Amino acid sequence: MAKSNKKYVFFLGCIAPLRYPGIEKSTRVVFDALGVELVEMEDASCCPAPGVIRAFNKKTWLAAAARNLALAEKLDLDVLTICNGCYGSLFDAAHELNHDKKLLAEVNEVLAEIGMEYKGTTNVRHFAEVLYKDIGIEAIKAKITKPLEYKIATFYGCHFLKPSKIKELDDPENPHMLDELVEATGAKSLPRKQRTMCCGAGGGLRAGFPETATKYTINNLENIKASGAEYIVDVCPFCHLQFDAGQKGTGFAIPVLHLSQLYGIAMGMDAKSLGIATHVTPVKL
Repeated sequence: MAKSNKKYVFFLGCIAPLRYPGIEKSTRVVFDALGVELVEMEDASCCPAPGVIRAFNKKTWLAAAARNLALAEKLDLDVLTICNGCYGSLFDAAHELNHDKKLLAEVNEVLAEIGMEYKGTTNVRHFAEVLYKDIGIEAIKAKITKPLEYKIATFYGCHFLKPSKIKELDDPENPHMLDELVEATGAKSLPRKQRTMCCGAGGGLRAGFPETATKYTINNLENIKASGAEYIVDVCPFCHLQFDAGQKGTGFAIPVLHLSQLYGIAMGMDAKSLGIATHVTPVKL
């Protein structure tokens, strides 16, 4: 069961602090405005990347993920992630270990070598889930100081909602959570074709097969442009990277915002604080 207080240990992941620090900053400012305390996870590692490490060695993936989970357990807090990949990796690892005592024992043998143990007492939460379920749309609306009139293409990505049988957050084929969160700002979420398609970056595709990854991205961009959307709003720095940097050379130039940045705009933060200048595809507010 998720802990009831509005306090979480903040798992940054890799891409946000290294490539898009504005996503991290806007998340901190937005959650502070909403009365939520984000506690540092000191000594955290990569989640690690579910589409890469798990594919090569499952036990290594589980041990690295369990180490991060054990750090959160020491603080007696649930984990809050701002990345679909981190959420997918940590959530899936916790689910497997919590339902397989033999596997948990094997992983704890590895952790024992560094004086750690995973007990299965912490929960892994996606920041959008926390916004929707723990804080609520009405509380968010009450903090909006600059209502927006943007036309938005919401991008859910893959690991936020799937595997749906164990996450049970939303309808994986026809989701609504992110659309409602976007429209809390006054913006309009527009329907489009294939809106639950992968961005193209996942599973090592961006690194190993960049041409194939770009085909996915262009397909998405074509559908987004056809919808009439002015901005793409995502909930994952890796999807963010794929759409922002991945548009270069494609003929598209649709601005990309992480949901925390959209909320930052609607709560009166300036573009510099949001880190928008670091984006490859220019964002004009």
